[in-house]
Amino acid sequence: MSGLSGATAIVGIGATEFSKESGRSELQLACEAVTAAIADAGLKPSDVDGLVTFTAESSSEIHVARNVGIGDFSFFSRVGYGGGAACGTIAHAAAAIHAGLADVVVCWRSFNERSGERYGLGQASRPMDTNADRAAYSWMTPYGLSTPAQWVGMFAQRYMHEYGATSEDFGRISVIDRARAATNPKAHFFGRPITLEEHQASRWIAEPLHLLDCCQETDGGQALVLVSAERAKDLPNTPAYVLGAAQGAADDQHMMTSYYRPSISGIPEMGLVGDQLWRQSGLRPTDMGAAILYDHFTPFVLTQLEELGYCGRGEAADYILDGHLELDGSLPLNTHGGQLGEAYLHGMNGIAEAVRLVRGTSVNQPRTVENVVVTAGTGVPTSGVIVGVA
Repeated sequence: MSGLSGATAIVGIGATEFSKESGRSELQLACEAVTAAIADAGLKPSDVDGLVTFTAESSSEIHVARNVGIGDFSFFSRVGYGGGAACGTIAHAAAAIHAGLADVVVCWRSFNERSGERYGLGQASRPMDTNADRAAYSWMTPYGLSTPAQWVGMFAQRYMHEYGATSEDFGRISVIDRARAATNPKAHFFGRPITLEEHQASRWIAEPLHLLDCCQETDGGQALVLVSAERAKDLPNTPAYVLGAAQGAADDQHMMTSYYRPSISGIPEMGLVGDQLWRQSGLRPTDMGAAILYDHFTPFVLTQLEELGYCGRGEAADYILDGHLELDGSLPLNTHGGQLGEAYLHGMNGIAEAVRLVRGTSVNQPRTVENVVVTAGTGVPTSGVIVGVA
């Protein structure tokens, strides 16, 4: 186990409502979520001395601090690569606290991703610029590979070819997520489960991806508060200790278009993250009581199960069919409904759900959960965390 494991804990979570049109600025969403998380932790804004968010975040740390009433703060950091940053914010916060750079750190993400800038539109509608990522995309867009769904569709098609997976195998992830969302009053799809037949009947977005293989676009904000393990003992909520926190970018990594590797049917950057998590925590995949896996597109959930060591290459479809991801299975999945069912907050709402699972307050609490593994965005440089009771 590493010295970082168990040294810090998530003690506060806060969020706005999740909607398709928030009717307010991204800064206001950020401030609402941060204020709620600080209150949930039993702390005051003036206790906060560190802030971590995404490079994609539109609200600056100084404006959030000013509007929330934080005052002076001594640490701030941003993590890149879109949804791949989610668990990276926790890694940065935990490292800062462990190193003595801050005592109370808030991680947050807010956006009007439905009513404002829609990430799903991809590159074609964006103004030209001269950065290296846009130059790399220029090799893809002339061939119709412009949107996230189209990029992931390439991986999914190859995975199906190599391992015999089917669209129904992907659809079972969507069915599971929507079943969880159906019983979560905060989820956009509350009360609206789906069947596998409905998944198969949904329209194509980028073959082999159906509409119901693709996550939502959401307006909202989510924040989390971290402190040292020692300080966490004096706060009102059950601490969710950070037992592992890692980032990873694998060889020949691209932004959701890593087509030049010898094999494109895996996501080795997630394997790199998983290896670090198991080593840091001293835990194994079978020690997890639940998993919150990044589900912006269903095929990548299968490959994550394989990269994290829950099954062998190409075996995820059978692993799912065997019932492991059900609430009474060995690895209950996305108990909040995931980004397919609850909301797409770049994965930050998934970390909040992991905290609820450790607290025992999830609306779909499967049983007493001691450890939860959480992953961030796939197809990009990514991150992961393990939170647990001690």
